[in-house]
Amino acid sequence: MTFLNEFEVNTLASVGIFLGVLLAFEGIRQALSRTETKSEARNRRMRMIAAGAVPEDVLRLLKPSRYQWKLSGIPFVGTLPVALRQAGLTIGPTMFLMMCLCATLTVGGLASVVVWPPIAVGGAVLIFFCLPILIVRSMQERRMTAMIRQLPDALDLMSRGLIVGHPLNTTIASVARDMSDPIGTEFGVIVDQISYGDDLVDAFADFAERTDLEDVHYLSVSVAIQAGTGGNLAQVLGTLAKVIRDRISMRKRIQAISSEGRLTSYFLSFLPLVILALMSVTTPEYYGGVSSDPLFRPIAAVVVTLMVVNFIAMRRLVNFRI
Repeated sequence: MTFLNEFEVNTLASVGIFLGVLLAFEGIRQALSRTETKSEARNRRMRMIAAGAVPEDVLRLLKPSRYQWKLSGIPFVGTLPVALRQAGLTIGPTMFLMMCLCATLTVGGLASVVVWPPIAVGGAVLIFFCLPILIVRSMQERRMTAMIRQLPDALDLMSRGLIVGHPLNTTIASVARDMSDPIGTEFGVIVDQISYGDDLVDAFADFAERTDLEDVHYLSVSVAIQAGTGGNLAQVLGTLAKVIRDRISMRKRIQAISSEGRLTSYFLSFLPLVILALMSVTTPEYYGGVSSDPLFRPIAAVVVTLMVVNFIAMRRLVNFRI
């Protein structure tokens, strides 16, 4: 009977873990997923308006948040509001963090029934707390990279519109209407801000604040100077577009030149781990035979520390800012 009771408990715990992981994964997937079909509008702003959202809601969701994030001093989650906004997600940082914590506690508690509790809790933290934040940061990086790639085309479109005589507001609206995400959405927010009474300079300053990209700050300063002193804005935008394209080309050229160094750093950093794994599988007694020695753990700690220092040093050598 004891065996049957233990079997039933383990079975129920396994089913609970499976359901908890499934529900947590589905909730995080729905929070992070952004899918669209060919019949939908070309950018997220237009999709929101088509769904019935009024422009005030669009601005409230997409403009920079003015409140102070209470966890801004914590290293890993302090920049979560900025990461969510720049990733194109409208979910609030508090709600996102609560979902991750609930999934971590649920799965960790259920898994601790059948697995050693430290391992269960550690795995739950890595998968349901750290991994979603890393995914958001990856989405943020991809979206900002795509925006930089689209920005020269948007500036050329504005420049051509100004040359043929269109007002600046009309050229901004054409970018929002004709270009896809993410640049279409961001310029659409500028259009909505201007339509509801914001100054053009303030709208571009908010755009630079939302994205926090160097090239966008240049654009904001150019518009502010032109609005204050006058001048040929079409020529300024065309020159800025050329400069941004040259900077992108230079970044790619430098990345290609430094690719060998990056590959070497990855190889040298992960080679000890590969050797450790192979030796543990092929010759378990190589390390197992000396694991009981009193000096084993201190020396192992020194080796791990040196490996981490080596990884950080080589990372800093090859991952320079372009």
